Amino acid sequence: MNKIFPQGDGNGNGNAAAGSKALPGGEADCSPCCCSRRGACLSAFLMLLMTTLAALIALVSILGPPPRTPGAQACVTQMNRTGFLCDDRSSCIPASRVCDGVRTCAHGEDEGEALCRAVPQSLPGFLVAYCGNPASWIYSDQMCDGINNCGDCSDELNPVTICPPCGPGWWRCPSTVFKYCSCIPRSLCRDHVQHCSDWSDEYSCPGP
Repeated sequence: MNKIFPQGDGNGNGNAAAGSKALPGGEADCSPCCCSRRGACLSAFLMLLMTTLAALIALVSILGPPPRTPGAQACVTQMNRTGFLCDDRSSCIPASRVCDGVRTCAHGEDEGEALCRAVPQSLPGFLVAYCGNPASWIYSDQMCDGINNCGDCSDELNPVTICPPCGPGWWRCPSTVFKYCSCIPRSLCRDHVQHCSDWSDEYSCPGP
């Protein structure tokens, strides 16, 4: 009995197997079984991707968006003082309004637990100023404001602090009032009460 062998292509290779067609590039066309497998794999992958996305959306809706990395930013208030920039990036509150027990920012971030848990150590450096006694501190916007916030006037006088001269609403003199240091408000001049050790508030100060 004679055996029939498939004809070669001259290089010893036979024709493509039955059930597939030879393509010009030498590749075999996908059989119905192969195409079905690829379609099933693609469908399964798409289903897995959609399920993962749905799970992430559900998780975000339940837990809310991830919190932003905390990071206080400095700003300059309308009084040209150091301030604290609220999360809305438009409200600048005075440094001394931070951690004072009152929520000044719209979302209360000026009273946040991380910011206020161990004042002044937990405050960013731009909000804090230290007095002549390093154990005493004040808010940075309280320096050079004419008020004896440190108690020893180190926040208003050299050598600890270099402040500009008294403003137009102040009269320069050595104050006898504990609240002030080297300047007193002009509103105290000519009021028949001594506020300057040299009495200049009553004899030299032109008043408000």
